[in-house]
Amino acid sequence: MAAATGEIPGARAAVQQHGPMSDSAITYTLYIQADPSRVWQALTEPAFTRRYWGLSFETDWTVGSAMAWVERGARTTDPAQVVLACVPHRMLAYTWHTFTPQWAAAVGISEELRAELEREPRTKVTYEIEPVGDTLARLTVRHEGFTPGGTLIGMCGRAWPMLASSLKTLLETGAPLPEPEHEGTQGHGGHEAHEH
Repeated sequence: MAAATGEIPGARAAVQQHGPMSDSAITYTLYIQADPSRVWQALTEPAFTRRYWGLSFETDWTVGSAMAWVERGARTTDPAQVVLACVPHRMLAYTWHTFTPQWAAAVGISEELRAELEREPRTKVTYEIEPVGDTLARLTVRHEGFTPGGTLIGMCGRAWPMLASSLKTLLETGAPLPEPEHEGTQGHGGHEAHEH
């Protein structure tokens, strides 16, 4: 990512999509009034992830380490759920979780939808954190490896804006966004927010 120079237009905007969503990747750039170490905490520490995402990760965050995803009482593990890259306060990448029957039951999605998601390839998420001046951080989230036109990219395309906005709001105000109450969304930890 390029080094920050001068004033950043729209730095206080909640979430800005960085370029168009491609058919196999989603990229968002957020400007957060927090330093990179706080953004890092929000991405890696269960006390934060549970508040804005409704889940936590069990891992030591070293490259190659296994990751367990814990959400609504379901603990999802798989040898392919691993940390891909980790540079504290700068960059984090990992593979997306496995769509198990236990996970689907916990978050309230049908077996039919779970099986459809399971047929798609495993995706990965990369977070890049950059300081911007003394009081801001730029967080770029890239979720890639989707099946073009697949179910998962559609779900994630709807979920990442709310999830990213809730992370930003938590860091700037001390409270995440309230869970949406409209049909088809189960909040930060539900299937719309979790299957991005």
